Amino acid sequence: MERDLFEEEHELFRETVREFLAREVVPHHGRWEKDGIVPREVWKKAGEVGMFGFGVPEEFGGSGIKDFRYNAVIVEEIIRVGASGLGFSLHNDVMAPYFVDLTNDGQKARWLPGFASGELITAVAMTEPGAGSDLQGVRTTAVRDGDHYVVNGSKTFITNGINSDLVVVVAKTDPSAGARGISLLVVERGMEGFTRGRNLEKIGMHAQDTAELFFENVRVPAANLLGDQEGQGFFQLMANLPQERLSIAVAAVAAAETVLAATIDYCRNRQAFGRSIGGFQNTRFVLAELDTEVEIARHYVDKCIRALNAGTFTVVDAAKAKWWATELQTRVIDRCLQLHGGYGYMMEYPVARAWLDSRVQTIYGGTTEIMKEIIGRSFGF
Repeated sequence: MERDLFEEEHELFRETVREFLAREVVPHHGRWEKDGIVPREVWKKAGEVGMFGFGVPEEFGGSGIKDFRYNAVIVEEIIRVGASGLGFSLHNDVMAPYFVDLTNDGQKARWLPGFASGELITAVAMTEPGAGSDLQGVRTTAVRDGDHYVVNGSKTFITNGINSDLVVVVAKTDPSAGARGISLLVVERGMEGFTRGRNLEKIGMHAQDTAELFFENVRVPAANLLGDQEGQGFFQLMANLPQERLSIAVAAVAAAETVLAATIDYCRNRQAFGRSIGGFQNTRFVLAELDTEVEIARHYVDKCIRALNAGTFTVVDAAKAKWWATELQTRVIDRCLQLHGGYGYMMEYPVARAWLDSRVQTIYGGTTEIMKEIIGRSFGF
């Protein structure tokens, strides 16, 4: 079925993104995987071609356009070239709502120009060594002291953790108040007591800097609080998580499509027992199943993008998209690797790297189990 999500302007933007990736990313990504990090200069170059700042008002250097289809274009093109080290989707899809919608005029003037230009890289620090899916279990504290908050605690598995300049930290400002005692504070690079630990060694996404962060008596100005009062953090997170989960679903379907297309081509050309392996009924049946499932997922996720733009996208919609698309991604890539035989286990083949990079998709942004729990609770049992 024909895909009708995008307009001409989105496809023109796609060409810009493709050209940028071909020129500035693809030739270097292998080296970045060995280094474990993407150079900051790449962010600035991406900013120059307009890859950041969707929804950021024009007066602060953004496009002023709030249309998630542009975000989806960037995610899809990054996935299709296998550039898993770029933390652009976190910056655009996850962090933008915090910095655009939750900031006051002064904060916007301080942070949004750098956000849109790529000079200020962002991250969110939720997960702790002892708290993952249970956000109310965080132990990082922020104690008010005059015009500052004193922040103490640690975070782990933080995407963009090494490169980030602005980190939205989830902290307890009132430990006795449960969900209403959590606030979001922006900790800035260079603040005394804010240090970064290891650039963590992961199964996949080797070029993506994922770090531990430590806060020891960090004095954060009260002016860096997101929102107009304390205690709103948990609800701010819940409001923004659906867009994050949709971004992950977009990436998942794009990855499944990319690997499936490469596998079909491989099966067409790979010879065994005197003919292409695509000529065997089992191969055709496997590919038929995968192609059907991926296309169905594509249309659901596209409908979710339309709903997000229309303001009708729900927490349950996001949970369905996130768990189904990511589980599909891992299943499709695993079966495609099997069709590659021994070559699928070789890192020179994109399917091997995709297999490694895909595994985290069912974990971060909310595990499959948490997504099912969200959906199940919606039934009102």
